[in-house]
Amino acid sequence: MNNQKIFSIAVMPGDGIGTEIMSPCLEVMAAAMQRVGGIEMDFTTIEAGAGCYTKHGDAFPEESRKTATSADAILLGAMGLPSVRYPNGTEIAPQLDLRFDLGLYAGVRPFRAVPGIPMVLADPRAKDIDFVLIRESTEGLFASHGKGTVENDETARETLVITRNVSERLFDFSFDLARQRKAKGGEGRVSCIDKANVFMAFAFFRKIFDERAALNPDIAADHAYIDATALNMVRNPLGFDVMVTENMFGDILSDLGAALIGGMGMAPSADIGDDHAVFQPCHGSAPDIMGQGKANPTAMFMSGAMMLDWLGNSHGVGECNKAAALLNAAIDHAFGAGRLMPFELGGQSGTSPITDAVLAAVDQIDLASL
Repeated sequence: MNNQKIFSIAVMPGDGIGTEIMSPCLEVMAAAMQRVGGIEMDFTTIEAGAGCYTKHGDAFPEESRKTATSADAILLGAMGLPSVRYPNGTEIAPQLDLRFDLGLYAGVRPFRAVPGIPMVLADPRAKDIDFVLIRESTEGLFASHGKGTVENDETARETLVITRNVSERLFDFSFDLARQRKAKGGEGRVSCIDKANVFMAFAFFRKIFDERAALNPDIAADHAYIDATALNMVRNPLGFDVMVTENMFGDILSDLGAALIGGMGMAPSADIGDDHAVFQPCHGSAPDIMGQGKANPTAMFMSGAMMLDWLGNSHGVGECNKAAALLNAAIDHAFGAGRLMPFELGGQSGTSPITDAVLAAVDQIDLASL
């Protein structure tokens, strides 16, 4: 009798290099799961993105939406192409539709230094960077997505929205994550990033944060303004544990965080709600390097590991958590050997060499050490 847990995964390769990094990601995930045992993935590839829009006139067909909604999780490569736009000039971005459709309010952006990757900061402590940014993903300034107005070619308006319902769940998620990190040796602190000294909406955001912090006395809580945070992420990134902020602020700080650990090719992400989750690298479709074998699949691999970890936590399947830890350890081992350097960091390691090195490392890691 087969006692393996089987998860249904909707796979959305998307556009550009998304189509090149997805297959290697599925390969390294399968290797990690096979090594651990007890779990399987049923992958279903679905169409969405700029290429789909060009082909069908619809960037996210209804059939694709149904498959994504019914899956246990969604794994996404990259979507959008600079040359393909909607008639109003905006980007093709079904990944944004997913956030709104499925209520994926918690955008999780972990930033961790990987051994062997040169750090942009000269401070030797940069090798210990390890913090998480939680970006609210369904409202804030992005609540105006597709709803903005331009009046008489003179005035444009977009509206920022903060609600208690979403903010409470966002902050509870952030405190829970800090608690999980604390159990593994982390600091156990959540920092609310806002502009409460200027905007009423952010003062409201901070007020709700303080209310939820009072319900989580085992986790430290503090505040910081967005401008000071941008400075301190460069000056002292080790001063953060879990950060939580509004959508647009999180969008900007995510790129800054990625720069600190080697760029977008090393930055995974997840958008998580109460019942659904999407996992994808932070980078875009990079059509300028498509078809050249130069794409760095590491962020895609790390996003796959995040998906495994989330499935393990959500379904109480420890084998998923162990496979996630194995994949992350394999990435560290592969780069830590000093023979890999992605093209965007001045090296010559493209998709295949990085994939081969991680696959080899999956077989070399001592499972008992995880």
